[in-house]
Amino acid sequence: MSDHNHEHGEACGCGHDHDHEHEHEEFVLTLTDEQGNDVEMVLVETFDVAEKVYALLLERNNTEADGIILRLEEENEEMMLYNIEDEEEWRLVEEAYNELVSKQDEV
Repeated sequence: MSDHNHEHGEACGCGHDHDHEHEHEEFVLTLTDEQGNDVEMVLVETFDVAEKVYALLLERNNTEADGIILRLEEENEEMMLYNIEDEEEWRLVEEAYNELVSKQDEV
C-alpha cells in the first residue's frame, strides 16, 4: 500500500464520523491501493517531525495489516495526505515513530 493516491473519505471535514456516537470518534478515510481497490483507513495518531505533521493510518477492517504513515498538510482549510517520497524524510519519520512507540510501551 505504499503507492496510492490520496483521497478524501466521506467525512465532512470536522474530523468526526457521524455514523457512530461513541466516546472515541474515529476519523475514517478511503484510500486506493495499487490494484485500484478502495480501502477504509482509520487515522490512529498524528505526530510531528521537523515542523511537519505525519499521520499513522491503519486498515479499518484488517487490524493485522501494516499501518502506513503519510504526511499531513493543510491546503485551503482541507487536510491533504501525501506519500513520503524522500528517503531522508522517511528515515527521520521512521525514527520518530519508533521512538513514539517505545515511549508508549514504557507506560
